[in-house]
Amino acid sequence: MTESSTYDVVGVGLGPFNLSLAALADPLDGLSARFLESKPEWSWHPGLLLDDAMLQVPFLADLVTLADPTSEWSFLNYLRAHDRMYAFYFGERMHVLRREYDDYCRWVSERLPSCTFGASVTSVRWDGAFEVEFVTADGTERVRAKNVVLGVGTQPVLPESFAPVVGRGVFHSGEYLHRQAELAGAGDVTVVGSGQSGAEIFLDLLRQLPAGRQLRWLTQAPAFAPMEYSKLGLEHFTPAYTRYFRGLAEPVRDRLVPEQWQLYKAISAETIAAIYDLLYERSVGGASSQATLLPNVSVVASRRSGNGVELRCHQPDQDEELVVRTDAVVLATGYSARQPDFLDAGLLDLDDAGRYRVDADYRVATAPHVTGALYVQNAELHTHGVGTPDLGLGAHRAAVILNAIAGTTRYRLPEQTAFTTFGVPSSTDQLQEAARVAARTR
Repeated sequence: MTESSTYDVVGVGLGPFNLSLAALADPLDGLSARFLESKPEWSWHPGLLLDDAMLQVPFLADLVTLADPTSEWSFLNYLRAHDRMYAFYFGERMHVLRREYDDYCRWVSERLPSCTFGASVTSVRWDGAFEVEFVTADGTERVRAKNVVLGVGTQPVLPESFAPVVGRGVFHSGEYLHRQAELAGAGDVTVVGSGQSGAEIFLDLLRQLPAGRQLRWLTQAPAFAPMEYSKLGLEHFTPAYTRYFRGLAEPVRDRLVPEQWQLYKAISAETIAAIYDLLYERSVGGASSQATLLPNVSVVASRRSGNGVELRCHQPDQDEELVVRTDAVVLATGYSARQPDFLDAGLLDLDDAGRYRVDADYRVATAPHVTGALYVQNAELHTHGVGTPDLGLGAHRAAVILNAIAGTTRYRLPEQTAFTTFGVPSSTDQLQEAARVAARTR
């Protein structure tokens, strides 16, 4: 066992959000930081890095720019370091390939001295400071921290109705590129789930669909719907909306999140168009369709049947059941936040549903004896709303956390981030608006 001095902050997990925190912490004098990741090197959803898959946010939603556009860890500086600035300039792209974003993050992670890969955290407990124990190839180590930030990511959701069949030929979409070989000989493949990943996988399978084989796309959502991407709609992904959402009563927040599925669980209009165009091209000459699209259908049970799978489904509007027989299933059924096993349960003060209580600075409520601060990233959907998993708010959240840790403003953050007034205007809002109007009319 080796032990080092106490850090101001230790981050557990290195996905985009804790990598953003590491990048923004890097230039801050007087702040010591260490970030630990169990994987041997940077990796971000490798099973979904399809060649033409695009990031759903503009390149400005990189690790740092929306908090510090002068940072050396920006996407534009990554392009400059690789002599690709002019190519990007003439390409006139606001959105970049997901593979390119992954490569950018790898470039950052390999150059930040605070990032340690191949370090699997086994326990986090409190003893006058946080004690973080982890295992590397060299053995067990322990560091102490005044503050800990959990960025352990989310885990794949595998619906209970698929529990009897998960295995050969039935797997989560996050494994798609690694398990494509299991689909190669299937005469009938079903994709379940109509978020962006489900749409991209359906499109990829449709493009390579051999003659005589069948492809099915099934979702319990009411439609294969486009992501809300209007300019005012996007203001739900601003600190202004996060602030409004946090102020709502818990039952209201719990109701709103599933109602807002088109803000964060739907499909880009470009992907929908590509799917439709390909279906249209395949219909030329009266060719019979090899693809079936079934919205508003939920899978209530499943079982193995011969060499394939039998899915018992329900259509609620007609209140009818149908049985789908297929050879393979890709479950594009999303991800959910998780509380890591290594975290001492005695540290936490959870809500009645067993979830983190998270304040405006992303600090988790802890037991009274814990005087250090425990923060979370991408585990606060229930308290902070639909912007929680959005990359566009990652740099802002990291800056908020760093300001809280420092106890002062190390990153100046904007006061106004939306034209929309969410909720009933306060008297302060009305006075500020009156002052702006008066200034414009002078």
